[in-house]
Amino acid sequence: MVKINVLQHAPSSHLPARPGDPTPTSRNLDPLMHPFARARERTRALNAAKMERMFAKPFVASLEGHVDAVETMARKPDTLDIVASGSWDGGLILHDVSRRKRLFQVDNAHKGKVSGVCFGQQGRLLSCGVDRNIKLWDTEASLDDDDFGAGPSQRKPVSIFPGKFAFNSIDHHRYDPFFATASNLVQVWDETKSAAISNLTLPTSTETVTAIRFNLAEASVLASIGSDRSFTLYDIRTGKAERRIIMQMRSNALSWSPTFPTCVLLASEDHNLYTFDIRSLNTPTQIYKAHVAAVMSCDWSPTGLEFVSGGWDRTVRIWKEGRGSAPEIYHTKRMQRVMSTLYTGDSRFVLSGSDDGNVRVWKAHASDKLGIITARERAAIEYRESLKSRWKADSEVSKISRTRHLPKPVHKASQLKRTMLEAQRVKEERRRKHTRAGEHKPKAERKKVVITEHS
Repeated sequence: MVKINVLQHAPSSHLPARPGDPTPTSRNLDPLMHPFARARERTRALNAAKMERMFAKPFVASLEGHVDAVETMARKPDTLDIVASGSWDGGLILHDVSRRKRLFQVDNAHKGKVSGVCFGQQGRLLSCGVDRNIKLWDTEASLDDDDFGAGPSQRKPVSIFPGKFAFNSIDHHRYDPFFATASNLVQVWDETKSAAISNLTLPTSTETVTAIRFNLAEASVLASIGSDRSFTLYDIRTGKAERRIIMQMRSNALSWSPTFPTCVLLASEDHNLYTFDIRSLNTPTQIYKAHVAAVMSCDWSPTGLEFVSGGWDRTVRIWKEGRGSAPEIYHTKRMQRVMSTLYTGDSRFVLSGSDDGNVRVWKAHASDKLGIITARERAAIEYRESLKSRWKADSEVSKISRTRHLPKPVHKASQLKRTMLEAQRVKEERRRKHTRAGEHKPKAERKKVVITEHS
């Protein structure tokens, strides 16, 4: 007879203590031990990705008032919702984004287009145009004038600074009453003087400077881009250009990172955006590819984690810093070429100015809910975000998250561009493979961006 060993359990662990009591059950409360745990979590991740796309309605409002293309925009420092915009018809408007209201408007601020706006000290507004004038406006005083019947065409500037050339850009020093302008040369002005106090352009330069920006941390450092494909760094303390590079194609806009002072973003004519570390300008630190036409504008988020770009392809794109592809894409049927883009001070909204004369307001994150969010909703949102992050490598989840419906011309152009870039890549790879040792081989893509550097 075979002897069998069995486990003996105490009757109290699986039988009721008293007649009528429920039978005790043992449960493993660890959800990862459940046989269907991963399947359930994947289903939740799929649903979270689908819900994000279902609720992705980024367009918020359109701020009207301009009758021609919106060329330039600027955010008022230390505020969340005050933005100035200038257009090709010479109009200048100060918007309150939160209330969707015009605080200040001048219909004929300049003869011809307004090419640059910025905020100076005490909330004053500086504008420049192709009429060779820089004008300083007191927006607070003009708000009081409205009570006395001063219309948009009757307001007068506080000061006018005449120049010799048409101005393309303007930017104000962060602390001192200085501002810099870009024209055929880079000039530094003092608000209390009617003429420029210094010229920073190289004596041998024949470029037209198209944009200029002060560094946000080291306020005496100035960067400019020009029509000769140059990117130049100046120091207003020494009064001369410190470093200069010539790129393969010209840049249309630049923006300094608010959290990493040595990082600068360039929007290029070759459909790409580049970030450079100014300590090493020979190669870009990152290339951002998605636009199918020239990139006309760019602006960093105040957090430094994202930036927005607008292009000739009639789209607005929001990028993650360090991620060179698959940005968020915004577009509408009526929006034309995007000439200027801007983040609001709280990083929640993005503004775009386009050829159709509208300043459009978009959510920085397309599926964000506007309004009050309860603690329970916030917990659910955070849980869904963690699910998407955990399952982002899953093919179906990633496909849903990255799918975007584009206008047909943009979609066709992106397909054609993808084919051309792939053919170019294959050709260069074959050249590298079959070129003899010691002969010239094609350079890597990042090493082709900068042609030469001067210091």
